[in-house]
Amino acid sequence: MHIPAKPRQTPILPAAQAGGDLETLLWQRLAPERWPVHREDFPPGTALVGGAVRDALLGRLADQPDLDLVVPNDAIGLTRQLARRRGGTCVVLDAQRDMARLVLAGWTVDLARREGADLPMDLRRRDYSANALALPLQDGGALVDPTGGLQALRQGLLVAVDEANLLDDPLRLLRGVRLAWELELQLDATSRGWIRQHAGQLTAVAGERVLGELNRLACCAAGHRGLEQALGLGLLQGWGADAAAAPALEQLSISAALQRGLSSEETALALPLARLATLLPAAAVQQLRGSRRLQQSCGQLRHWWRQLAAGCEPGREARLDNLDEPMRLQLQRDLERDLPALLLRLPAAHARTALEHWRDGNDPLFHPRAPLNGTALCAALGLKAGPELGALIEHLTRERAFGRIPASGAAQDAMALLAAQRLLDGRRG
Repeated sequence: MHIPAKPRQTPILPAAQAGGDLETLLWQRLAPERWPVHREDFPPGTALVGGAVRDALLGRLADQPDLDLVVPNDAIGLTRQLARRRGGTCVVLDAQRDMARLVLAGWTVDLARREGADLPMDLRRRDYSANALALPLQDGGALVDPTGGLQALRQGLLVAVDEANLLDDPLRLLRGVRLAWELELQLDATSRGWIRQHAGQLTAVAGERVLGELNRLACCAAGHRGLEQALGLGLLQGWGADAAAAPALEQLSISAALQRGLSSEETALALPLARLATLLPAAAVQQLRGSRRLQQSCGQLRHWWRQLAAGCEPGREARLDNLDEPMRLQLQRDLERDLPALLLRLPAAHARTALEHWRDGNDPLFHPRAPLNGTALCAALGLKAGPELGALIEHLTRERAFGRIPASGAAQDAMALLAAQRLLDGRRG
């Protein structure tokens, strides 16, 4: 997961009108001379469509944008031919719909056969008007916009092309919310109404596809609000999302990460995870076919947020040091990797202090380890592997974590052995 950087370009839209200036600026920004393929490699009727055109208009174009091209026919055959000629790789995406991907020199170029008699008909089958924009590679590359996408973008709106288009692939319902927050647009009222009306259809989509959209939404700068909107529109309850998550999601902003002292790299990992964990119980992540690691992280974060809240007396802040020693040690073990995500929902001053300890890889509490391993204990105390040794290692880990055995240095081993012998004598006496 990552929080995408803000776009570096200025939007083209306010600067030019369609019919000359706009297309010139678009082609300048798209810089086809940098592409790994040439416009001359493609047959007449080929057009650049969708995201690259949209992002160039909005000033969000990546240095190496993904290129989506519509060709009149035989997209897979053309992709294979280009792969042989240019030294890339052809990946067939959908044999039935004639779609393939060319991977070449760090770029991805997706080719699809045109649907319908002409390019405008193909574009009218798409999900949102912002994605139904095209630039033909030949004939001067005049913008093709049969659904009013350019005007919608000027108004800061994301507009569904047609209700039936959304239902052709119900993932488009959730994608609309994600696109709106990713592109900093607003869904128009009609599109929101269609999404709300058909929200239950999202359960017909493969879980991993739904989770992919949720991941991208969680990674948006204002993704917490996007997830709230998806929840409010009824898109996620069928997948087991926490219906009461909205108030906690409200806390999970970039501002909250800054207040708690997270670096940009820490924020990029912790903030999307905290948002997903707040929204999705582990069972929902499993239903969405998320990885075991994501299931575990979401389950543990939710467990410890509940424990910290339950252990907080009225009028007191939720803090790690409110837990007793065994619980605190278990929390640090469970969340050694994901602690910054937990801290995003704890008081800022306490979180900053905890974060500094967590950044120290040698901190004995935040990165708990036994002062002596099993081999050393067996050799020194004449023990064998078994429950007694395991209990001893657990005891020594806690003693070191809470400062009763030095965290390092020459005294550590001696004091650890002394503590171990005392524990054994007490048990055997």
